[in-house]
Amino acid sequence: MRLFALRGATDVPGNDAKQILAATTELMQEIMRRNSLAPENVVSCIFTVTDDLDAEFPAVAARAIGFENVALMCAREIPVPGSMPFVIRVLIHYHAPEEHTPASVYMGQTQSLRADLPAGG
Repeated sequence: MRLFALRGATDVPGNDAKQILAATTELMQEIMRRNSLAPENVVSCIFTVTDDLDAEFPAVAARAIGFENVALMCAREIPVPGSMPFVIRVLIHYHAPEEHTPASVYMGQTQSLRADLPAGG
């Protein structure tokens, strides 16, 4: 086993707590599925949100799906002019077998953020 990191992102239609939680849950479940992970493999998750999202912490969704013993942090994304609005990003550190290949996940409109990666959702 070795330590890996991967990224993911999703967007929501607006600043609504239920939408933030639903989108984060969907993103985390897809990351876990594509990478054959369980919360016990995860060391930490750093979530960022764009300035227009403050109705709920994405970490709340992660805790609700089994990440209660994982170090979770939420922060603001740098507000770069012209950047995509209503975006939730995550950086996950986890343990997996040496031969594992991390599969990042970009869902919805965020697929355009990293068109160089095979990470659609």
